[in-house]
Amino acid sequence: MREPVCRYVYDLDGLAAHAAAVVAALPGRCRMYYAMKANSAAPILRTLAPHVAGFEVASGGELAKARAVGADVSVLFGGPAKTESEIAAALRADVTRLHVESVLELRRVSAVARRLGRTADVLLRVNLAGPFPEATIAMAGAPTQFGIDEEALPEAVRAATELPGLRLAGFHLHSLSNNLSPPAHLAMLELYRDRVLAWEAEYGLRCEVVNVGGGIGVNYADLGAQFDWTGFTRGLAGLLATFPAHWGEIDFECGRFLVAACGSYFTEVLDVKRTRGTAFVLVRGGTHHFRLPASWRHSHPFRVLPRAEWDLPGPRPELADEPVTVVGELCTPKDVLARDVVVPRVRPGDLLEFRYAGAYGWEISHHDFLSHPHPEHHFTS
Repeated sequence: MREPVCRYVYDLDGLAAHAAAVVAALPGRCRMYYAMKANSAAPILRTLAPHVAGFEVASGGELAKARAVGADVSVLFGGPAKTESEIAAALRADVTRLHVESVLELRRVSAVARRLGRTADVLLRVNLAGPFPEATIAMAGAPTQFGIDEEALPEAVRAATELPGLRLAGFHLHSLSNNLSPPAHLAMLELYRDRVLAWEAEYGLRCEVVNVGGGIGVNYADLGAQFDWTGFTRGLAGLLATFPAHWGEIDFECGRFLVAACGSYFTEVLDVKRTRGTAFVLVRGGTHHFRLPASWRHSHPFRVLPRAEWDLPGPRPELADEPVTVVGELCTPKDVLARDVVVPRVRPGDLLEFRYAGAYGWEISHHDFLSHPHPEHHFTS
């Protein structure tokens, strides 16, 4: 008796080609770091390592995965709640920079650095007041756990420049997530430029690095209309001419934008039925494998891959030319992957391929809820 199909498939050659093209389009002074939180599978990291400037990590576990790729890989360590043991591990592993998000964290990094006899290069992550372009998730300009309010910068700059064991290298600004508009992203970088220039003048600083975060999005609603990276980098080249020469490095930290397209989640249809006027497609799998649709509250794009095999007695049910809602095997009505999507035909035994599942799919899912088997993971090249 065969088990129903349920697997992730990742195209490593496609990933390498995409990453190489993204990095090649960046103008001088710009560096592309990969935000590992999007997908930290070892084959993904090994594929990206030759193309990106390094990895951005947000935990001791991610740091260990980055170092497993290579001792010489440049690593940036961020995250809003670092422990002393994580900070110590980061300093022992010679991370390139720590992104610090509060004055207390500056004191914590200083204490650990002094204890280890190290100097930590730090960037201050700032929660700007805004306003910002519209995007799916705001990371600044509103109450969030991320960064230091602009109004608190005097104390933070004083701590970063006076506490022993610290060296202030610049600022980290990450204000939006899943932004799909190149003009809006360029406008945001102009805002960053103006703010950092003002801080340099106000506090007598000379930044070496400005980290502009990630936040470049993926259009899940229309896979054919993705962020225009070529147009964005053309505009970026002109904008960089207005940045001061002593900003020697402009860092990007993209995750989703780099890896989303390389992965698909395949799952087999187990049943189709109607209840209370709604057509449901029930699959082997669900949000415990692929939580992104529930997390982002969207219908994830999929296609039906028909299969002729059918070995059960009796008729094979089907749904045709009507809206269907795709649900998983969990005992909760929230286990929904797509809602009200019209399909020509779908039957038990068919496969569904959820495309652009390479980022924030398996990584953010509650794998062991109800203790169902995990999906297979295949990395192709």
